[in-house]
Amino acid sequence: MAITRDKKQTLVADMTGLMSEAKMTVFAAYQGLSVAEMQELRRSAREAGVIIRVVKNRLVKVAMSGIDIYKDLDVSALSGQLLYAVSTEDEVAPAQVLDKFAKTHPALVLKGGFSAEGVVLSEDEIKSLAGLPSKNQLIAEVVAQLLSPVHDVTNALSGNLHALLDGVSAKATN
Repeated sequence: MAITRDKKQTLVADMTGLMSEAKMTVFAAYQGLSVAEMQELRRSAREAGVIIRVVKNRLVKVAMSGIDIYKDLDVSALSGQLLYAVSTEDEVAPAQVLDKFAKTHPALVLKGGFSAEGVVLSEDEIKSLAGLPSKNQLIAEVVAQLLSPVHDVTNALSGNLHALLDGVSAKATN
């Protein structure tokens, strides 16, 4: 059954809004995935703050032509049955979600992506991004590095304090 013009305009408006706010958009071929597997993918994506959309490539191209950053990009890679994973919060989350899912479901094949800066990313670049730690993991590592000297000082002082207390208690018992 054909999609009505109003429905198409709604889909284009939705994709335009989503992609204009996106920090990263990754697209992948999903031919061969069952409905249950798609639901599993959507569930894991939702947990990671990633939005999955299955939209006709022609409508995505129309949406991209309405966004200044994406207007002049080469969109020749947008062919076949594709799904789009978009994140407005984390740059690597869409790549990580799709790459993790693709490892257990070979029917999902990463094809490429678009960065928030308007750069077209290849499949290899997307896989490289998927190997990076998430934004929250990087923040946690920086905080741990910043707190490391504080922990070292408190451990050194508490060690000397324990030795002093042990010495005082040993003198008191004699």
